Amino acid sequence: MAPGAPTLLLLSLLLVPSLPLHAAGCPTTCRCYSTTVECGALRLRVIPPGIPPGTQTLFLQDNSIVNLEPGILAPLTALRHLYLHNNSLRALEPGTFRAQPRLLELALTGNRLHGLRIGAFTGLAQLRVLYLAGNQLVQLLDFTFLHLPELHLQENSIELLEDQALAGLSSLALLDLSRNQLGTISREALQPLASLQVLRLTGNPWRCDCALHWLGAWIKEDGQRLLSSRDKKITCAEPPRLALQSLLDVSGSSLICIPPSVHVEPLEVTANLGEDLRVACQASGYPQPLVTWRKLAQPREGQPRAQAQPEGGAPGPGAPAAPDTGSGMLFLANITLAHAGKYECEASNAGGAARVPFELLVNLSRPPPPAAGREPLHEAGSLAFRALGLATQAAVAAAIALLALTALLLAALICRGRRGPRAPGPPGEGALFVNDYSDGPCTFAQLEELRGERGHEMFVIDRSKLLLADRPAAHGTRC
Repeated sequence: MAPGAPTLLLLSLLLVPSLPLHAAGCPTTCRCYSTTVECGALRLRVIPPGIPPGTQTLFLQDNSIVNLEPGILAPLTALRHLYLHNNSLRALEPGTFRAQPRLLELALTGNRLHGLRIGAFTGLAQLRVLYLAGNQLVQLLDFTFLHLPELHLQENSIELLEDQALAGLSSLALLDLSRNQLGTISREALQPLASLQVLRLTGNPWRCDCALHWLGAWIKEDGQRLLSSRDKKITCAEPPRLALQSLLDVSGSSLICIPPSVHVEPLEVTANLGEDLRVACQASGYPQPLVTWRKLAQPREGQPRAQAQPEGGAPGPGAPAAPDTGSGMLFLANITLAHAGKYECEASNAGGAARVPFELLVNLSRPPPPAAGREPLHEAGSLAFRALGLATQAAVAAAIALLALTALLLAALICRGRRGPRAPGPPGEGALFVNDYSDGPCTFAQLEELRGERGHEMFVIDRSKLLLADRPAAHGTRC
């Protein structure tokens, strides 16, 4: 062996893990180095198959991945770092990361997530950092996160942070909620954050009212250590008299709320079975109250509960309806006896709550249905005629056309009789019996009223009778 060969062999062995391992099962077009797989910026729409099970760091950023199929990450139990930022993810199904108990860092920045379902991060027992910045999140529901030291939620559209949305984050040290659409935040929402060291709230349209009084006081006392000089600049967006002022500069007496007032008109309605009903509940106050409809009457045993449905949502039986802002609309479809009873519209804001009752009575009587096989007659130009079905309209039009044709035939026969007398034929040969639904032929001189065997009014035309032969033609009716 040549001198220095062992040294070269040792160097080659040390360098082998850093070379691409396509032979070990690296996905096509990706690059694999030891326990790292790089599949970034490859225009991928799904996670590629064939990622080695021992992968600890996976780069999938800057692609077009829309969703994470169930079980797609199940083989990757050794993952420690997963980078999915700048993709097109719209939702995360509960249990998506259940097979990644060792994951330390998860980057989902710059996707299109509109909401986070409870259980989306189940299984991430060792997660240290979660990046969700730059998505389209609108609200954070209760118990969404668990066991996190660092949470980045900046640059979303978050308007609502439920009181228990951060429950379980007792070890959270950094929370970034800057540049969202938060108008208020409750003391209860931040109360679980016992280990918080950095809090960022700037860049939100804060509504400086009585609900935010606690935040100003907290920042001046305990919150000083959490906020940098930049983060302390929490600027009011409303009310107009406080716009652009810093929350820390506004006196507590200026942070006021106007308790809600609520109005429903009428307070009692009688509806027919099968009808639809909409009842508006107008609420005013500052901040704008949330409006909720509830059904108060208890149904009789064995009778189903009525469902009060606001526009855009249906509550469960007997439960309060989903809250709405401003004008809450109670919508009841296909009214039955179960809908009858007392309801309550509640409007609430940080200044208090107001309620107003409403009662629905159900009319049991219905108009009798038309007799089977018979339909009322309608004039062709009337609204009732236009309301008929196409088949009925066609039948009526055909009947009218037939009557008009009969009238024309009668007129033609009468005019033919004017040309001269005809030889009398056998009795009844020249008689034509027709029902009369028109204004008659040219003249009624030829018509004699008869009644048929069944009592129907009929007219007979005697073709052998002379038509006023002794009168000048100018005095007759022309055909």
